Amino acid sequence: MSSLIHPITLLLIIFVGYGFKRFHIFGDNDYRVLQRVVFNLTLPAAIIVSFLNNSHDLSLLWVTLFGFVCGMIPIPILYFASRRRPVSERAFLMLNGAGFNIGNFCFPVMQGMLGSASLVPGAMFDMGNCVVVSAGSNLLTLRLLHIQPGKTLKEQGAGDAPVLPKITPKDKDARRLARIAAIKNILKGFFTSVPFDCYLLMIVLMLTGVTLPGVVSTVLEPFANANGFCSMLMVGMLMDLPAGRNDVKQVLRVLAWRLPFAALFAAFAWFVLPFDASIRKAVVMLCFAPTAIFATLFSDKVLGNARMAGFCLSVTAILGMIALTAINFLIPA
Repeated sequence: MSSLIHPITLLLIIFVGYGFKRFHIFGDNDYRVLQRVVFNLTLPAAIIVSFLNNSHDLSLLWVTLFGFVCGMIPIPILYFASRRRPVSERAFLMLNGAGFNIGNFCFPVMQGMLGSASLVPGAMFDMGNCVVVSAGSNLLTLRLLHIQPGKTLKEQGAGDAPVLPKITPKDKDARRLARIAAIKNILKGFFTSVPFDCYLLMIVLMLTGVTLPGVVSTVLEPFANANGFCSMLMVGMLMDLPAGRNDVKQVLRVLAWRLPFAALFAAFAWFVLPFDASIRKAVVMLCFAPTAIFATLFSDKVLGNARMAGFCLSVTAILGMIALTAINFLIPA
């Protein structure tokens, strides 16, 4: 019974966050404060505590590779499939159609359903996924669609064309400086992400066999325990009603791609990955995670439309909760 009550409680927290915003207890942009708390404190703490409190076999690096592949595969497919659509729709599809919300969504849900041991494959999967969601999908979207970072598409005069005009400096030195700036932007995108840095640190510690003192886990555990509540409340604060029919169509387009990808990745995880049933079940559940919080952040920066991305996140989160609950009851571990 508790395995059913837990996801219902998490859904309730989502709706509480939405209700607080609707009744102006929270402002429309207050989610950004909680977003910083989650990205820079509770999620990194949950990552570190998971590694310190659970043993990690090096063979689970295959799960990391699988998480990276699952995050990357949709991006070029979505790029080619949407080649006749306006650049704004392509950017939204590419940013929200790839990547998974693991640390903010699956960690608290799976911990309640499967226990803390499920965080081990969850963390290993998210190491690969984090490369995509923390910077990879945004950088690929910007490069493939010729979008300048730091400006919304409206500010760049985007119309109905499928890509923006490519601006290539004619001067040799200018091209070299542009390449250097692009490389710096890529590195900045990865290494300014605190969750990504935490995963990188944990991988190094795992490979070198270094063990952190137990007091580290003791200190960080209260912050890690707050990750589930803060994350679900943030999802609720990001929830919004669509602005119009076009928003609904774009979100449905994202769902039309995400669900088949999820089913395909889940089938591969269950029938192909060389692990016991408990680990494969956890990975199957991870494949049905909603859109990443980073997708909302990047959609806001590129499109200037956090509302539509928040609507997409809320819809995929509710569907993800239903999918994870069904998988927990239907698949033996």
